[in-house]
Amino acid sequence: MTSADLHPMATGHIPSYVTQADGSDFLFNFMVIFTVGLILLIGVAYFTLHSIPEKMAHENNHPQFQLVGILALLALFTHNGIFWVAAILVAGFQFPDFAAPLRAIADAIRSLAPGASPPPAEPDPEPAAPQEH
Repeated sequence: MTSADLHPMATGHIPSYVTQADGSDFLFNFMVIFTVGLILLIGVAYFTLHSIPEKMAHENNHPQFQLVGILALLALFTHNGIFWVAAILVAGFQFPDFAAPLRAIADAIRSLAPGASPPPAEPDPEPAAPQEH
């Protein structure tokens, strides 16, 4: 573009972000690409953040893995942060197994009852073949 092609009232220097005469707009195109990329990055970060409790529970082989997954999904779909906090807390702490001692007590009391059959014993190994002298 030579100075003869410019309007006489136009300045000699036009910034690059000003729309060109052919309708191309560099700044608009750049901002569209930048915005779409930023939205995708924020989405990836959001989903990664919501999967932290499940990753923690999976790495520790947590017994309440399904509960952690359900709480994380509820937090994702309802946008209630309390579910996500609960999922982090459940994934972070191992709850003691209160049922095992109670089960052992129940088995011991059941074995003391009159006429109760003892728990099945291990099967005897097959008898050895007689040895010849």
